[in-house]
Amino acid sequence: MPSEYAKSLGARLRAIRTQQGLSLHGVEEKSRGRWKAVVVGSYERGDRAVTVQKLAELADFYGVPVSELLPGGAAPSPLGPTPKLVIDLERLATLPKEKAGALARYAATIQSQRGDYNGKVLSIRQEDLRSLAVIYDKSPSELTEELINWGVLDAEARRAVESF
Repeated sequence: MPSEYAKSLGARLRAIRTQQGLSLHGVEEKSRGRWKAVVVGSYERGDRAVTVQKLAELADFYGVPVSELLPGGAAPSPLGPTPKLVIDLERLATLPKEKAGALARYAATIQSQRGDYNGKVLSIRQEDLRSLAVIYDKSPSELTEELINWGVLDAEARRAVESF
């Protein structure tokens, strides 16, 4: 029988996964089999104990601090998918280097850190957008508009910037 702590931990894991718009099967696909749907599901139900190492790896996979997953702290961010910041890497590759070179280098660094080389799109975090805004000497909303105009961000990205 799962403990209350295991259930709370599982609820936080589920909230983070659903915020990112992922099903259990989607987690398995996105992780290329590293995280099996049945295992993540058992963590979320509290049926299976998760080691500190596995929890840290799962937090890294989701792109959140471990503290966001642990019960007893502040509640996780609001439930429901948050708007995504997804860079179109194929479009980015067609832009002149003098215009988008910094963004291309930043995206390549993120891909390297994540081991994510699908080459089509790259999800970035709001913190990444803030850093890029500093690099481009613009506000996050100004940079978002510019990236939308370049065709590397979808217009839906405006909603993500509103929550800054």
